[in-house]
Amino acid sequence: MYDNTKYLPAGDSSVFMEFGNSISPKINARIRNVVKGIETSDIKGVTELLPTYRSIQIMYNPMEIEYDELVGILKELETSIPEGDAGDYRIVEIPTLYGGEYGPDIEFVAEHNKISVEEVIKIHTSTDYLLYMLGFTPGFGYLGGMSEKIATPRLKTPRTKIPAGTAGIAGTQTGIYPIDSPGGWQLIGKTPIKLYDPLGEAPILLRAGDYVRFVNITEEEFFEIQKLAEQRKYNVNIIINGEVRSHE
Repeated sequence: MYDNTKYLPAGDSSVFMEFGNSISPKINARIRNVVKGIETSDIKGVTELLPTYRSIQIMYNPMEIEYDELVGILKELETSIPEGDAGDYRIVEIPTLYGGEYGPDIEFVAEHNKISVEEVIKIHTSTDYLLYMLGFTPGFGYLGGMSEKIATPRLKTPRTKIPAGTAGIAGTQTGIYPIDSPGGWQLIGKTPIKLYDPLGEAPILLRAGDYVRFVNITEEEFFEIQKLAEQRKYNVNIIINGEVRSHE
């Protein structure tokens, strides 16, 4: 993390606050704290905030506030925002069926790392993954913290269509495709729940700062959960301060 935040203009209607040059939980916590501070301050002219791995892009209306004035306000605001933990966080449990037609590349992941398929599943489900940011497609979370024991290169030739809910690995990253989309990740499993539901009360299930916990399920459980999810009757387990809450 930088000793002092860098302020970088981006065109005539946005500015970047850059906090470091690496991906780390410490920088992510700082970003989340600052985003909360900006949102609660209701700065005139600010139209949108876009947090990334190591920065925040702040979009503004130059007819309402000038660049120098905005940066001055942000610098003053930043001094009042505490360092450290960004407060309560959610652990979102994602039921996942591994292997077979749902995860056709899991055997390659195992062979590449000279371990068994069972070990791949055990390792993948043993970590709570910090969601650094959303992007690529609606609801796609960039997760950090995957073990290098299951790290696997991307496909040489990407697939033209990956089904929504499919979990994959690319290098040292893991993630879930929230909608049908092309992609080059190694596919290891699939969740029956919807990460993106445009007609739902909360269209996007995950949010920056969440931790994602993959839970291994059977094929029978997969179809049971899928049926409930399609009817919007499945309650996703969300853990906050050790207390399990639910999200339909």
